[in-house]
Amino acid sequence: MLDRFGLRTALAVAGTVLTAALAGVPAAAAASPSAALPGAVSPAAIGGAQLSGRGVIVNYPSRSVPRLPGVHASAFVLADASTGQVLAARDPHGWYWPASTLKVLTAISLIPVLNPDATVVATKQATMVPANVVGLIPGLPYQISGLFTALLTISANDAAVALAQATGSFGQGMALINAEARHLQADDTVAVQPNGLDGPGQHSSAYDLALIARQALHMPAFLKYDQTISAKFPVSAKKSVTLYNQNSLLTSYPGAVGGKIGWTSAAGATYVGMARRNGVTLIVTLLHCPALTEVDSGKSLLNWGFAVDGKVRPVGTLVSALASAAPAPARPASARPAPARPAAARPAPARSPAFGRQSAGSSHSVASGPSVLTAAGFSCVALLAAGLGFAYTRRHRPAARYPRQRN
Repeated sequence: MLDRFGLRTALAVAGTVLTAALAGVPAAAAASPSAALPGAVSPAAIGGAQLSGRGVIVNYPSRSVPRLPGVHASAFVLADASTGQVLAARDPHGWYWPASTLKVLTAISLIPVLNPDATVVATKQATMVPANVVGLIPGLPYQISGLFTALLTISANDAAVALAQATGSFGQGMALINAEARHLQADDTVAVQPNGLDGPGQHSSAYDLALIARQALHMPAFLKYDQTISAKFPVSAKKSVTLYNQNSLLTSYPGAVGGKIGWTSAAGATYVGMARRNGVTLIVTLLHCPALTEVDSGKSLLNWGFAVDGKVRPVGTLVSALASAAPAPARPASARPAPARPAAARPAPARSPAFGRQSAGSSHSVASGPSVLTAAGFSCVALLAAGLGFAYTRRHRPAARYPRQRN
C-alpha cells in the first residue's frame, strides 16, 4: 500500500506525463525511472554538433592558451551569458538527477505569475516533505516573497511545494514549471518535484541548467532572492528562523552574482554558479560531483573561463528562448496564477535519464505548452495513472536505486 509521500510522488509523475505530452516531451521519456542506462548519442544536439559529445569538449587555438582544469563532475557546461557561447563542456546533454538546482527553474517559472506580497496557506503536503525545510506549519499563511527567499537561500523543500500550490494547485504549478522548460528549449528537462528531490522521470542536463541560469540572470526579482545572504523567516506568530544562503560562492568568489547548490545521495552534488568580471558574465553548471566539491570545481572552471573568454573557439551556443506571450501581471489580492504561457516545443531526441548516457533519438511532433485546462485536469488523470503505474514501478524497481535523499 502506498504511503502518503509515495502517493504524492505517483500523482506528480502521472501528471507530468500528461504535461510533458502536451508540451512536446516524449511521454515514454517522462515516465521512465532514472537509471544508469548506456546508449547512443543523438547526432543533432541542441546548441551545436559538438555538444553531442560525452567527454570533455574544448577547442584550444594554440598551446599558449591555458588548459581546462580537471574537475570531478560527470557533466558540466561553462558558458558566456551575454554571447551564449559555450566555452567548454562535458557530456552537456546527458540526463542526470538535478537535485536542488531544479529550484532555479521553479523560481523563474513562478516568480512572474505569483504576487510577492500575497500569502498562501501551507498544506500538509507541503509540510511533510523530507530533508531541508524552513518549518512550515499546516494551516498558517506565508508570504510568497518569504517562500522564494527560503527556496533559494536554505533550499527549503517545503517552500517549493507551497509555491507550486500557490498557483492554484500542485498540478498547475508543475505545469507552469515544465512549460517554462519547453519555452527555454530546455528539452532535456522534466520536472516532477518542484524542489528537485529525486523522482522517477525527473531529469535535467548541464546544458539545460545553463539555459535556465541565463534566464534567471534577466530577472531582478530572482537575483534579489538568490543574492540574499541572510534573512528572518517568520514560521509562526511566536517563532522565526534565520535563513543563511548555502551558496558560498557569494561570499568567497569576487564577482559572484548568484547560483544554487544541490545534493541527494543519488544525484550527488550538483551546482549552478554565476559570476561577472570586467563586463563578462559566466555561467557554470555541474552535475553528479563528489560531495562538497561542487563550489570549488565551479570556481576552477570560472577562473579558466575568465582567463580564456574570447581566446578559445566556442564548442556550441546557448539557444534563445522560444517566442511566447508575456505572462499576465500578478494579482494584488491573491497568489492565484496568471494563465500558462503557450510555448511551442521543438522535437527533442529521446534520451535515457542516465548518469550521463543517452539513448538513440526519435522524432516527435511539435505541440503547444500545457494550458490552464490541462493543469486543472491534472489530479483526475494522475489518480487513474497512479493506481496502475506506481504500483507497477514499486514491484519492478530495485529499492537500492532510490536511496534516502536530502536536498
